[in-house]
Amino acid sequence: MATAAIKVENLTKSETRLSVFLIGVMFFIFGFVSWVNSILIPYFKIACELTSFQAYLVAFAFYIAYFVMSVPSSYLLKAVGFKKGMMFGFWAMALGAFIFVPAALTRTYEIFLLGLFTIGIGLAILQTAANPYITILGAKERAAQRISIMGICNKAAGILSPLIFAAVILRPTDTDLFKQLSSMTDLERNSALDELIRRVINPYIGLGSFLFILGYLVYRSPLPEIDTEHESEELATANSGKTSIFQFPHLILGALAIFLHVGTQVIAIDTIISYANSMGISLLEAKVFPSYTLFLTICGYLIGIAIIPRFIRQVNTLRICTLLGTLFTLMIIYAQGPISFLGHQTDISIWFVVLLGLANSLVWAGIWPLALDGLGRFTKLGASVMIMGLCGNAIMPLFYGHFADLYDVRHAYWVLMPCYLYLVFYAFYGHKIRKWSIS
Repeated sequence: MATAAIKVENLTKSETRLSVFLIGVMFFIFGFVSWVNSILIPYFKIACELTSFQAYLVAFAFYIAYFVMSVPSSYLLKAVGFKKGMMFGFWAMALGAFIFVPAALTRTYEIFLLGLFTIGIGLAILQTAANPYITILGAKERAAQRISIMGICNKAAGILSPLIFAAVILRPTDTDLFKQLSSMTDLERNSALDELIRRVINPYIGLGSFLFILGYLVYRSPLPEIDTEHESEELATANSGKTSIFQFPHLILGALAIFLHVGTQVIAIDTIISYANSMGISLLEAKVFPSYTLFLTICGYLIGIAIIPRFIRQVNTLRICTLLGTLFTLMIIYAQGPISFLGHQTDISIWFVVLLGLANSLVWAGIWPLALDGLGRFTKLGASVMIMGLCGNAIMPLFYGHFADLYDVRHAYWVLMPCYLYLVFYAFYGHKIRKWSIS
């Protein structure tokens, strides 16, 4: 079904609302599939008998696909359009889910990583389409507000996905099973771990089938194609001498900011269960901690929707959030002492990991409009460069896992500090740079 591309300003209010709703559904799917990694990491660590570094290859395999596929995604979208490209993205995700079946049957970690990589390829295509779509689908000064709404959809799914996964996969008797594994014979342990890992088969068959059908429905939906290839006269004049995406410093610096931001975000969420485990908290109890972090992220989004741009500019919310991230990182390292909160007996430092959810909430929404500002016909390629930055989700957890093995899970959080310091730089100065020169 071919759909002619239209300019954003030609969309009616009802078409704009429908488009925002459909993109919101997609962000919910992004979140559901992505944030389940927070429980897949400790789950695979047990079932496949992995080190911390090996376990965080879950995040690496999943998010390195963004680096590999982001630029090809822009050319795919340019060739087939947004809607057909989104369909292909959903179908790639479905294929990745189906790959979990042979991986579970053989308990082969490398095949699981291939499935995760394939899901990541599909998500890279979808993110390359959806993020610029929602950024330009309305007034520029309200872009962070719209992205915050998408973030709520994403993080609400992130709250649900580990809880649903745990409810479907884990059993009340698993705590005792995990304690007994070390005392079992090799034959008994392999049999128990085979049974444990094969629990993912039916859920991922269902997920793959759902994603395949959803891809076709999105293609047949009334979601309009949008025109990002034609520039206004003002932009065309400003960009007349531009021949490369690398001639937009604020974009390249923004992509690095995205790389570091998503790294801090995935570390805050995907490591918190292991950090809770280090305090003697079982997996069945610790499974809720990623949801606490994501809940605070949603609170931050709601604050952003309420105050941007009515009371505060989106760039100022970015500055506040990056400074908070720096402060909370220091508190994770240095704050100590037992605390009873929400029914958990923990060290106080874990709650500063949770608070990183609030600090991270409006960083993504703040960076995107600043980085894509003035790109015109370079928007799709610029978006793909930004999506390439999502490989920070792949690389930063490996640094954390390495230092956790080398030192301990608490001091490994030092990897967050240079990330937040750079984000402070971009929020205050980096986004203003328009030429690669020092004046």
